[in-house]
Amino acid sequence: MKTLIIGIGNPILTDDGVGIRIASEIRKRCLPDVDVIEVSLSGIRLLDYIAGYDKLVIIDSIKTEGGIPGTLYELGLEDLGSPGDPSYSHGVGIVTAIELGKKLGYEIPERVEIYAVEVADNLTFHEGCGPEMEARIPDLTERIVSSIAEQRMAV
Repeated sequence: MKTLIIGIGNPILTDDGVGIRIASEIRKRCLPDVDVIEVSLSGIRLLDYIAGYDKLVIIDSIKTEGGIPGTLYELGLEDLGSPGDPSYSHGVGIVTAIELGKKLGYEIPERVEIYAVEVADNLTFHEGCGPEMEARIPDLTERIVSSIAEQRMAV
């Protein structure tokens, strides 16, 4: 199964870059049949990257009311609302982008998994994650890699 892992974020907005940092750590592991990229974009701009893969894994930050920084949420597309739902940021959301990609004839991955990491600060201009988030990256990386490996064994 050809898999793409995308770490999404902005590396100059403190913890918002956590998806990029985790993807960078995953890349160092050289997982078989897995490509890893880091991007500072989302939505429809991801279509050219994800086309042709069987599985897509997205790693991004999330900031919820009352969330505990470092919490890892495992989500599916169904958890993000319906296509065209305006309640999600980044312009056109990933759900809408995937539906549009299918209609335009892109080879869209059949399986999409999203790992959202609760962050403390995604608004302060600062290169790199804050110290608390940086300390959590090894554990978060291991948890995501383990989850991907378990799923591959189940297939």
